[in-house]
Amino acid sequence: MKIRSHKELETYQLGFGASMEIFNLTKNFPKEELFSLTDQIRRSSRSVCSNLAEAFRKRKYPKSFVAKLSDSEGEAAETQVWLDFSLASKYIDEQTYLDLYHKYDQILGKLVNMSLHPEKWYN
Repeated sequence: MKIRSHKELETYQLGFGASMEIFNLTKNFPKEELFSLTDQIRRSSRSVCSNLAEAFRKRKYPKSFVAKLSDSEGEAAETQVWLDFSLASKYIDEQTYLDLYHKYDQILGKLVNMSLHPEKWYN
């Protein structure tokens, strides 16, 4: 089956779902975190998907494709750091942390595999 849109990518779907989980979780973060932790974790989790969408559109150009995948990978890793802070601040429980951290590990693995084999994504 040929993938026609970034929305069809399993990596995108996983990232989008995890980002929405984070959005809903952060609704309960303290108000004093609104312009710091809350804003940062929402931004980085959303950037995973937006960079992946841009990468998909640049797949005809291997170096650009891999560069945008690398940006997405960086945002996923940053999201994991914000999850670390969220747990340490006791804004999320350990099980929620582990579940989301694992999802971002999966996303990172998929992004790395895409980067290692960009030829699989050419039209």
